Amino acid sequence: MAKSNLICSLDIGTTNTRAIVGELDRDGSLSIIGIGQSKSTGLKKGIIIDIEATVRGITDAVSQAERMIGENLDSVFLGVGGPQTALLPNKGVVAVQGEQREVSANDVDRVIAAAQVLAIPPEREVINVSPLSYIVDGYEGIKDPVGMIGVRLEADALIVTGKATYLQNIRRCVERAGLEINGMIFKGLSTPALALSADERELGCALVDIGGGVAEVSVYMHDTLLSFASVPQGGDLVTQDLAHGLRVPISQAEQIKLLYGAATAEKSGNTTFKIETVGATQATEVDSAELVQYIQPRVEETFDCIRNELIKAGFDKPPAGGLVLTGGASQLPGLTDVAAKKLGANVRVYRPRQIGVTDPSFTASTAVLFFASRVNPAILQKQARSGKSPRFIERIKSFIAEFFG
Repeated sequence: MAKSNLICSLDIGTTNTRAIVGELDRDGSLSIIGIGQSKSTGLKKGIIIDIEATVRGITDAVSQAERMIGENLDSVFLGVGGPQTALLPNKGVVAVQGEQREVSANDVDRVIAAAQVLAIPPEREVINVSPLSYIVDGYEGIKDPVGMIGVRLEADALIVTGKATYLQNIRRCVERAGLEINGMIFKGLSTPALALSADERELGCALVDIGGGVAEVSVYMHDTLLSFASVPQGGDLVTQDLAHGLRVPISQAEQIKLLYGAATAEKSGNTTFKIETVGATQATEVDSAELVQYIQPRVEETFDCIRNELIKAGFDKPPAGGLVLTGGASQLPGLTDVAAKKLGANVRVYRPRQIGVTDPSFTASTAVLFFASRVNPAILQKQARSGKSPRFIERIKSFIAEFFG
């Protein structure tokens, strides 16, 4: 990057690839100054199926962001998630060093490193490590043990792993686009950090990021990520149902969905429009209310799957904090009504508040950007001025310990 205080996030989705550039001020605050977006044609349900198409999508998105900021980008923070990621709980234990037996930041680093030592299958890699709480000489529930006196320090941690081939393919695509990966950030951590309030994370809340190919479900309680699941249901299935039902091309079905689609009859309106059906010689008139018969069953099925994932996570009923929806497909009129009815919970839609990215489809990429910027912004600023790049793992541990406890 021409300017070392720029941070770029990259979110490679099933429908779109997005690059967002932020500029760090001296006080560590972040301003979004560049946005790039391109169609994704190389992924299916969050999995890369065409390397070249994925590389083109990355290149196009980053090029748009570069033109907006007038600078060249050479590195990104990459958001990862989807069906190829999983959570593993683990514990680390170390002896407190030092003559006074006072827990130091070095002891915390060592116990987090110890928590990463676990037997995982060779086909998986560790993406992120999230310390949940610490134990000092048997005293549990400690958020920050630094400065406490003790002999034995333990850490309960959440290890985020990804399928090695999935991560290798993503790396290859980004590198072939001429970019370096500063770090991979698990969207099950970054998106809730942006979209959920502190009260929601403490009381208990389910965040559902509904994209084109998958819906990612993150459940928080006591400010801790309890579970993460990826449901192979998204906005693309609604588009396909419309295409088959109306007998129109996928591209036309997508436009119809965006302009006239709704998940309930109450939100469908009363608009009549014409469509060019495949094989027909003349246009056909369609009432927008007719679209509900194709859309509502798929939306209901999606939330049935989400409910099943919540049950697997130990919630027969949704958490007390309710459900927060985000992602491009969350904007479908009537979607929140179906969600509330199916899950029996309060439901709201989250939209980023930053100028230029207020569309819910930008939540994941914006969250990755802000997550990266909060990984000890003072260090980022110091390194930016010196021209050196700190190790990402050190920054990620600092932020996770500070933000998530």
